[in-house]
Amino acid sequence: MQTPRESHAEFHPGRRDPVELLEQQAANRVPDLVPIRYGRMLASPFTFYRGAALVMAYDLSTTPVSGLTVQACGDAHLSNFGGFASPERELVFDVNDFDETLPGPWEWDVKRLAVSFAVAARDRGFDDRRCRTAVLASVRSYREAMRSFAQMGNLAIWYSHIDLDMLQRWRAAASPKAQKRFEAGLAKARTKDSLRAFDKLTTRVDGRVRLVSDPPLIVPLEDLLPGAEGDGVRATLRSLLSQYGRTLPHDRVRLLDRFELVDFGRKVVGVGSVGTRAWILLLTGRDGQDPLFLQAKEAEPSVLEAFVGKSKFDNHGRRVVEGQRLMQSASDIFLGWVRAEGIDGKTRDFYIRQLWDSKASANIDVMSPSTLEIYAEICGWTLARAHARSGDSIAIAAYLGKGAAFDQAIGEFAELYADQNEKDHQALAEAAKTGRVTATTGI
Repeated sequence: MQTPRESHAEFHPGRRDPVELLEQQAANRVPDLVPIRYGRMLASPFTFYRGAALVMAYDLSTTPVSGLTVQACGDAHLSNFGGFASPERELVFDVNDFDETLPGPWEWDVKRLAVSFAVAARDRGFDDRRCRTAVLASVRSYREAMRSFAQMGNLAIWYSHIDLDMLQRWRAAASPKAQKRFEAGLAKARTKDSLRAFDKLTTRVDGRVRLVSDPPLIVPLEDLLPGAEGDGVRATLRSLLSQYGRTLPHDRVRLLDRFELVDFGRKVVGVGSVGTRAWILLLTGRDGQDPLFLQAKEAEPSVLEAFVGKSKFDNHGRRVVEGQRLMQSASDIFLGWVRAEGIDGKTRDFYIRQLWDSKASANIDVMSPSTLEIYAEICGWTLARAHARSGDSIAIAAYLGKGAAFDQAIGEFAELYADQNEKDHQALAEAAKTGRVTATTGI
C-alpha cells in the first residue's frame, strides 16, 4: 500500500495567510457584497469554515492521497447536504451544492465533511468525546456504504438514493424532540416552492407584479438600472433564456416556453458564495399566475482547479451542472447553464436552477450530540453514493478496508484541522479589527 491509511491523520500547518487567500478570491466578486461575506464568516468558526473552501483546498493539496479519483463535490461540508423534491415530487436527501465540483481525490471530500462535524460540534459546545463520535460516524458510514456499493452492479448504484423511507429509519433512532423537529422540517420543505416564493418575494407596483426591494439582500433590476437601460437588459435576458434553454432536454424547453419573464433582480446567497453574481428571475405562466422562480448563479473556477487541473468544460456553469447530474440521484428539471454579459460589461458563466424546490436543510443549532451523530451517518452514506456513481467503488472500498484504521486517521486529522480553522477564524477577525478587510455583520 503506497499510501497507508494511517497517513491520513497527518496535517502540517505552515502555509499561506488564509486572509490573503480570501482576498484573492474576493478580487472577482461584487465589491459592495464582499464585506457581507466577511461578516458572515466572522459569526463563528463554523461559518468561517463554510466560507473557506479555497483555504482548505490549499491545505488538502498537501495531504496524502490514494491516487483514486471521483467526481468530487469540492465543498462537502455538512450544510451542503439537504432535502429537495425530485422530478417525481418525492422528497430526497442528497449533496446539494456543486459550485466547486471537479474530478479529484475522494479523500478530500471525506476530510472536508469530517472536519465540518468537528467544527460544528465544537460550536455547539459538545465535549471532545462527542465531537470525535460525530466525526467517526461520518467516516464509518462512508466506509461501510462504499463496501456495500462495491458489491452492487452499476445500475443498482445509479438508482440508489436516500428517500423518505430511509430517512425514517434513521429518524427512529432519534429522540422524541428530534423526531418532532424532523417532521416540522419536512412539513416546511413541502411548502417551500415557487408559490411560496411568489408570496414572500413579490409585490404589486401599479398593478404589475415585481420583486420586492430589500437591499442589499434583494435588489430588483429597476433599482440597479432604472429606465431605458433596465429595459434593454430585460430584452437581453429574454435572449439569454433562449440560450439557456438549449442546455435543457427538449421537453423542459417546451415547459419553459410556457412562461414569460416578468422581473429580475440580484440576490445575496449563502456564506461561501456571497459576492458572486446571483440573480433571481421571476417568470409567470397562464394569465400572469403560475409563478416560476429561477436562480442564475455565477460559476467561477473551482477552488480545486489550481491543485487538480482545469475542467474539461470551457463553461464553468456547465462544469457545475454536469458534476451535479453525475453526483446527485435526482436533479432539478430546470438545471442548465449559460454564458452571459453582465451589467458591468464583463462576460461570465452561470448555472440556472429553480430558486426554491421543496428545499430543506438540517438545523445544526438545535441538534443534540446523538442527533448530530445520526446526521453524520446520513451524510457519510450520501457522499459515498455520490462518489460511487463516478469512481471505482471496488478499489476505494478495498483501500478503506474492513477495520477502523482510516476512520481513526480522519478523526485525528479532523481535530488538528478544527484547531487550524479556529486560528484562521481569528486571523480574519484580526484583519477586520485592523482595517485590512471590511466586515459587515448582522446581514
